[in-house]
Amino acid sequence: MAKLQVGLLFGGRSGEHEVSIRSAQAIAQALRTDANAAAYTVLPFYIRKDGYWEAGSIAQQVLETAVPLATPSAHLSAQARWQFPGEAADIEVWFPILHGPNGEDGTIQGLLQLNQVPFVGSAVLASAAGMDKIAMKTVFAQAGLPQVKYVMVERAQIWSNPCIYPKLCDEIEAALGYPCFVKPANLGSSVGISKVRTRAQLEAALDSAASYDRRLIVEAGVPSPREVECAILGNDQPRASVIGEITYQSDFYDYETKYTEGKADLMIPADLPPAIGEQIQTMAIQAFRAIDAAGLARVDFFYVQATEEVFLNEINTLPGFTATSMYPRLWEATGVTFPDLVHQLVQLALERNRPLEL
Repeated sequence: MAKLQVGLLFGGRSGEHEVSIRSAQAIAQALRTDANAAAYTVLPFYIRKDGYWEAGSIAQQVLETAVPLATPSAHLSAQARWQFPGEAADIEVWFPILHGPNGEDGTIQGLLQLNQVPFVGSAVLASAAGMDKIAMKTVFAQAGLPQVKYVMVERAQIWSNPCIYPKLCDEIEAALGYPCFVKPANLGSSVGISKVRTRAQLEAALDSAASYDRRLIVEAGVPSPREVECAILGNDQPRASVIGEITYQSDFYDYETKYTEGKADLMIPADLPPAIGEQIQTMAIQAFRAIDAAGLARVDFFYVQATEEVFLNEINTLPGFTATSMYPRLWEATGVTFPDLVHQLVQLALERNRPLEL
């Protein structure tokens, strides 16, 4: 039987470019392991930081070395940015592993959908809603899922006249108090996020976050929260993994803590009361369905042990996928090996693309 041609799409135009390459390395290895080696042929496609696509030996070189190509590329014309490499015509299913803006926000998903080839993960709606924290929280609120208090802010309110800005800060302080967190609405991996405890810090954080995005969200701090996560796998019948917990010594789980070895520890499974674990798993599936996600997602929660409250924090429709990332480790602890997990995701992509039998 002929092998299925899998297009592994990685790199991308976001600050998580290097993380994407590492995720792609792990997925490529898994697709070439055990039974997967007889079922799949992996064709790498690398999107440079300037948006140009590379295939063949150049993409394979980046995949093997994990060294991004310098940009801009002198040998590529402006027209090349709008053209797929010729090898794309052979792809039977895409495996996009592009983290952050232009990768998990619905943009690449729309392009692949127009291409009429199955792809791993959520489609446009779920990807866009999962990336935009304001849209996400609006959907979760409509679904009745518990969340911390938050205030939505626009860049125009921050970079406005001196009369409007102080009133905005007054409103945030009155609604949320301190500490609180200021976040760009459309960036991943804790980029641009600040924890603030004073008015001066709030003003600086708002100005910083506004430089990343035109829409922001400010969230109330949770007293002594435990940060726990659950992985979801499936389409119409999603399954929840065991629960994992993140512990760290830094003030909060920022970008440096997340991606610096030794700064954070993952506890899998998390030491939780059985009833709380079941509640988190149920809420994770509810969140997955609320945005109409597909294939995979990681759902993050705050658990306040003193009051036994669980708050839904966010959903990530294309989580980190290195061998040490939380998502595959949660499934490994649930009994699904890394190669089998990758195989199931490819099959779920094909399942979503099958015509309905009437």
